[in-house]
Amino acid sequence: MKTLRITGVPEHFNFPWKKIIAQQPFEKNGILLQWTDESRGSGQMNKDLREDKTDIALVLTESYLKDFEAGNPSKMIGFHVLSPLIWGVHIAGKSTVEVIADIQDPTFLISRSGSGSHLMSYVLAEQAGWSASNLEFKIVNNLPGALEAMTAKGPDMFLWEKYTTKPWVDSGQMKRIKEVPSPWPCFAIIASDKALVEFGEVIFLLRDLVYEASKQLQTSPTASTEIAKNYDLKIEDVKEWLGQTSWAVDAKISRNQLVESMKRMKDLGIIKEEILLEKFLTHQQLLIID
Repeated sequence: MKTLRITGVPEHFNFPWKKIIAQQPFEKNGILLQWTDESRGSGQMNKDLREDKTDIALVLTESYLKDFEAGNPSKMIGFHVLSPLIWGVHIAGKSTVEVIADIQDPTFLISRSGSGSHLMSYVLAEQAGWSASNLEFKIVNNLPGALEAMTAKGPDMFLWEKYTTKPWVDSGQMKRIKEVPSPWPCFAIIASDKALVEFGEVIFLLRDLVYEASKQLQTSPTASTEIAKNYDLKIEDVKEWLGQTSWAVDAKISRNQLVESMKRMKDLGIIKEEILLEKFLTHQQLLIID
């Protein structure tokens, strides 16, 4: 029995993957699907792809493209979530700061270098009028690390998906002072070059099964109840999140959208140059439109 390893953040976005993996659709073919929750985010998942610790990862688009440019031996086999990620800008609950304009010396708590919590700080800096060269960063690994590191003094900011952190905002441990949507589709499906050789067509069959599960969830009357139960979220929050979220449901990629996203990333200093799509996409297994 071979094991196909899949890694993603322990968040509601990945519920379609959990549903398909629970079914083990390739067990009869001698392939077991193994899911790993990675609370440290996209920076760690890129590292795992590089070090052959996972075969497929659900990585933030900007984080993957930055790491691919730096030599990550992997390919994007499609999008997972087409809508932007809504990042909350969080500070300690007891901080006296109420708005971004009150912060003069921006310091960010990040899961690791190259993660979304790191790279999205440049989007926020542009909006707030801060110089990107003056930003300071402290690595805290994950959400529990950020909660432990937060102090009212400063304050240090922590960017994380707003519904994942909402229980701590509701309890007063954190304060959300702004929301920042990513200026591009948020999650991409990434497979290592090694896995693409070893598992071949199975990887694309799995992707398409997840697309079908995502399609069904987007019209399911029980989706909000299922997700709330599985991720310990309030059902009203899940309903609001579902109304803002669009999972990818087929293997289509918009060339114009990706090119425009990379232009934006280059302007922000996330990537150095725009990357030819054919270099990082499994373009023979995708329908590239526009």
